Amino acid sequence: MNKPQEISTAEWEEIMRLPVIRESWGLEEGETPEHFADMVCGVKFDFASGSAPGYVGDLYILHGDALGEPITLIRQNGTLVTT
Repeated sequence: MNKPQEISTAEWEEIMRLPVIRESWGLEEGETPEHFADMVCGVKFDFASGSAPGYVGDLYILHGDALGEPITLIRQNGTLVTT
């Protein structure tokens, strides 16, 4: 559960559709998930919060090539959202 997992191509596609991600990385139409994955340091966790009530599910952490806060994403009702 604490071990990082690779983000699949389908998950990269889903992440790329989020407006906050498109704006943060300046993505344009036609960008591929493979190209985006090369630009981003990203990891997925099967996360379970230690406090109750907490979050249990996918946690994605994305970081670009500049120092700063990473973007974290979780699923709410099956949809990826920023935290």
